[in-house]
Formats: sequence, C-alpha cells, structure tokens
Amino acid sequence: MSERIPLTLITGFLGSGKTTLLGHLLRDPLLSDAVVLVNELGEVPLDHHLLRQVDEKTVILDSGCVCCTIRTDLVDELRDLQVRQYRGEIPAFRRVIVETTGLADPVPVLATLLQDPLLAAHYMADGVVTTVDAINAPLQARRQPEWVKQVVVADRIVLTKTDLAGVDQPLVEALVRDRNPVAELLVADHGAISAAALIGLGILAEDRRAEQVQAWLAAVEADPHDHAHDHDEHDHHAGVHAFALRFEEPLDWTMFGLWLAMLLQSHGEDILRVKGLLDTGAKGPLVLHGVQHVIHPPTHLAAWPDDDHASRI
Repeated sequence: MSERIPLTLITGFLGSGKTTLLGHLLRDPLLSDAVVLVNELGEVPLDHHLLRQVDEKTVILDSGCVCCTIRTDLVDELRDLQVRQYRGEIPAFRRVIVETTGLADPVPVLATLLQDPLLAAHYMADGVVTTVDAINAPLQARRQPEWVKQVVVADRIVLTKTDLAGVDQPLVEALVRDRNPVAELLVADHGAISAAALIGLGILAEDRRAEQVQAWLAAVEADPHDHAHDHDEHDHHAGVHAFALRFEEPLDWTMFGLWLAMLLQSHGEDILRVKGLLDTGAKGPLVLHGVQHVIHPPTHLAAWPDDDHASRI
C-alpha cells in the first residue's frame, strides 16, 4: 500500500477565526502540496490568492495548494480527490486540510476516517486543530455543547482575539485546560501561526510520538486528581471531564483489549477521546489513542519516555 496521506482537521465554534487561520496557513510553503477542503469556498478570503480556476468547485492557489468546496459528503470528496489526482485533473498532493463548519461535531468526522476501509487505505487522521475565541469562550463553554466537543478532541488549541480589550486570557486558558489537559495551547498573532506547529500531530507522526506522549504524561502529573467524582464542580462543563487511570503492574494486552472493546461498545458515545501509555511487558510502552468507538491501531515506542513505567490512561 502506498504511503497514506495525513489529514488535519481544523475546527472551532462560529466566529472563532478558523477562516482567518486558514488564510494565513495557505501562504506557508510547507502546505504547497496540500489540498484544502472547506464547507463553502465563498467563506474563505482567497480572492487575492487565486491563480486559476480548475473547475466549478476547485481553485489552485498561488501557494500551490488546491482548494475544493465540500458539496456532498466528506467521504465522497476524499474518495473523489484520489480519482482526480490519478487522472491528472488536479496536481499531486501529500496532505489534506479540512475546515469544518462552526457548529460541527468533529468526533463523527474522526470516526469516519478511521472506520471507512477505503479512506483508511489512503488517509490517516494526523491531528485536530481547534480555534477558541478568547472573547466569547466563557459564554460558549456554558451554552454550546459543540464548543466543548471541539475543545475536548483537539491536539492543538489556538486562542484567537487575545489582543482585544476585555479578554481574560488566564480564565480562557483555565476553561480550555479543564476540558482538555493534554492539548498544546497556542496563541495566534492576529490569526497567524506557523503551519509547522499544526501538522504532524498526535501519535501518528513518528518523529513527534515520544514528544506527544511526554506532553500527555506531564498533563496527568500536573492534574492527578480523579475528576470523575467532582460532579458538582463540573456540572457547568456540559458533563465533560477528564478521567485518569493508572496501573502499576504490566497489563495483559489481550485481556485489556477485550475489556476496552466491551467498554467502548457499551459506552462509546460517552467517551469522547482515549489516550494512554500501557506497559504490556515489552521494552517500550504501547501507545493507545482513540475516538469514541474507534481505536487507532496500537503502536509501540522503542523506549519509555520517562522513568515511570506504570500504565497510564
């Protein structure tokens, strides 16, 4: 099978700056061989970037990126990209960026990428980038369940509008951290962030895998308390909280896998994301990573990233 194409999902609530962020990213040479899928091309300020129209739904930008409108289903669009590339209708691409609508729940998108056998043969979910509006985040966190899910599943969280008057940035960071203690927090400079900071995320990037695991562990150590019992404290968080498990003895991977499969089959809708590092008796740990019902194929690190060899989920 040929090398799979990494797909980055950019999500965030209405007005949080996804389009502005995308506009800056498309100027980055690092994304010159990317395809960008957006829900409505007209929402993206690309006029000054257009080089030539390919067809009614596709333009090639001066950066070299191909930008397409999502008109049907994302699955159909991703399959169509492969066919069009094979026919030479669009330039060859090595990366896909998908911008969701502001009200999108990113979890089904990630699950689809992992479950659809045709997509899984050609694409891999590289990471989720979520934009958070620093002005409106406190209100959205209380009232919008989509906002909560977008934050919970993120690998990178980009704070926007922090330069505006009235922003309580420490409060916003605390709101985000309480829901997602492991994602790296970045602050956009007038909507701009380096593309290098937003691609190659998660455990699927070999060169960053140990770095990401260390970030997960640092977050757990920084907040070791079991939030599952803090119901009163977390009622205003739309019922979403982090829950950490620790096992000192090595785990039987077969038995653990059966337990996890049963858990996700029964309660997958309630488990938005799973990340973990497991001691299965090998020299290095097994890295666990999943979204609701779907678990990425487990991978091993060559060595433990720290001196603590306990399993942590």
